Amino acid sequence: MRGPAIKTQPLFHRMREDSRASATGGVAGLDPLRIGGESPSHEKGTISNQFPVVYLARHGETEWSLTGQHTGLTDLPLTQRGEENARALRERLTGLNLKKVFTSPLKRATRTCELAGFGAVAEIDRNLLEWDYGQYEGLTTAEIHARRPDWLLFRDGCPGGESPEQVAARADSMVDRVRARGTHLLLFSSGHFLRVLAARWLALGAAAGKYLLLSTASVSALGYENGLSGPVIQLWNDTRHVKAPEPRDTAVQTQSKETSLWPQRQ
Repeated sequence: MRGPAIKTQPLFHRMREDSRASATGGVAGLDPLRIGGESPSHEKGTISNQFPVVYLARHGETEWSLTGQHTGLTDLPLTQRGEENARALRERLTGLNLKKVFTSPLKRATRTCELAGFGAVAEIDRNLLEWDYGQYEGLTTAEIHARRPDWLLFRDGCPGGESPEQVAARADSMVDRVRARGTHLLLFSSGHFLRVLAARWLALGAAAGKYLLLSTASVSALGYENGLSGPVIQLWNDTRHVKAPEPRDTAVQTQSKETSLWPQRQ
């Protein structure tokens, strides 16, 4: 049995400018399985669109995502730029033949889902909630390290909140749910949870999520190579549609450039 793999080849996609979103017939543009109209092949296998694809959309920017504060169950709204980037997701996701859309109940996820054009058809699933940071809610990593220098979220979890194992259990429930449907799906959620979800999709421990940086309003895709026994990441942290931070947000802009595998739209 082929082990899980992460596909990081540069997949650039053509978007159909004349297509429109359809709540009943799926959403018609982004296909991580095709490059210039041709499916990508690999030396020992081929990624095929005959298998289900699970698309992941992280919510748009919030004030705390800008400042680097851990935002678990605190129900923050999107910033103005966060809303603009959420609207950009509508065009970015145009062309998908989606059969089901799920979203976290947190307003930053539901608002992103709504602005992306899926609010009327999305179903809320509490398994998509962000990591519960407990006593570390609202703190930056620097502030946490001032108290506990060796702390690592994906290894240690949060006192008064969730452990990595608890988050992984929620991710497993979500993976089971989407795999049971066997169709193309779209999930709206938050960064740290989606990173654990991707790790569990590959049958890796929650700790592997630390290697999967994820930007706000990004699009990713989980799928299969050769068969359902070969889970892969087909697309990760695509932010070509995202409006860049303002010049004053130098630290955030630097982080965004470092974490994205895709060129920013100019």
